[in-house]
Amino acid sequence: MKKTLAARLEILSDAAKYDASCASSGARSKKKPGEEGLGSKAPNGICHAYTPDGRCISLLKILMTNFCIYDCAYCINRSSSKIERTRFTVEEIIWITLEFYRRNYIEGLFLSSGVIRSSDYTMEEMVRVARELRLTHHFHGYIHLKTIPDAAPHLIEEAGLYADRLSINVEMPTEAGLAAYAPEKDAGHIRQSMGSLRLRIQEAGDRTLSGRKARRFAPGGQSTQMIIGADRSTDQDILRSSAALYSGYALRRVYYSAFSPIPDASVALPSQAPPLLREHRLYQADWMVRFYGFSFEEIVAERQDGMLDLELDPKLAWALQNRAQFPLDLNRASREMLLRVPGLGPRSVSALLSARRHKVIRLEDVERLHVSLRKIKPFVVTSDWSPGRLIDRDNLAASFRPQPRQLSLL
Repeated sequence: MKKTLAARLEILSDAAKYDASCASSGARSKKKPGEEGLGSKAPNGICHAYTPDGRCISLLKILMTNFCIYDCAYCINRSSSKIERTRFTVEEIIWITLEFYRRNYIEGLFLSSGVIRSSDYTMEEMVRVARELRLTHHFHGYIHLKTIPDAAPHLIEEAGLYADRLSINVEMPTEAGLAAYAPEKDAGHIRQSMGSLRLRIQEAGDRTLSGRKARRFAPGGQSTQMIIGADRSTDQDILRSSAALYSGYALRRVYYSAFSPIPDASVALPSQAPPLLREHRLYQADWMVRFYGFSFEEIVAERQDGMLDLELDPKLAWALQNRAQFPLDLNRASREMLLRVPGLGPRSVSALLSARRHKVIRLEDVERLHVSLRKIKPFVVTSDWSPGRLIDRDNLAASFRPQPRQLSLL
């Protein structure tokens, strides 16, 4: 019996949650038990993501199908998985997207897919969705396509003409991990595809000999995704891989996806670390590099096991390991050093730099920024505050760690 459109939407939006290249916050509201149809309730598959200009938008995030010819051990949609399978037609995806857009549920589409028949067939179907939305229905919303690395170059080329952003998954942090858990995929081929995509995006940003810009091509750039925790890669391995990806392919974003499903007993988790917490710490480390001036290497340089401290955020952990660089005088320190103070972000640092042109910074001025004074005070000096020997206390790190809790037996 053929599933209803609503039933397929529920299955394929749920399957898409493992694709982290769109920061998902889940559906806006739940359907009532037994409620049928797409209705006026906020449906499944809506996630939040950020556009190249920084706006937060709602996207319809779905798979075209969860059928797949590949048998990647870490993927819930792999060919040997005993899950319920279904798919959308191109026309159904277009209809759902337009209907949700008209009802103001979404501002765009994030489309991924399992690989069916062949890479070229799958990519051609996804491109057809984007092409018809743009050219036939004059859809001007945001479109993000997850491309297939093995697809023919002309299909990737056409995808970039209609999509705002393209992404190709590197899948695993290391080539050894990919070979072990997805032997049907080739790391070299994936990186070659990412390199070609980078060149095409750069070409579109250059002006032609006539002075005009080249034809529009994926103006939002490209991104990628790594599965975290399915192999024995350390956080240092992951961050090194991220550094190479950012520098080599001019990525807008590396997304880290915690290995939550346990699809195969042969896939051993490397530690008992909570996967979502580890993912969160990696995102914080990534943020430190992109916006705070850190290098990936120095974030875990002092850790013997190559893993981030799960109890402390990476910036605080770094400061505690590099106490010789503190305390910093908030009235004299450079912007680069102020960004390394735990608790201070780019906005609060900009506010301090602006304020100290006109006045001497006091502790009460820092408090007005609504930042954590408890986190900041050991690392800074103001006109009315000095941490004294607080920065040298042996138990300073312990004071920031979560306190033990008595578990209830009931």
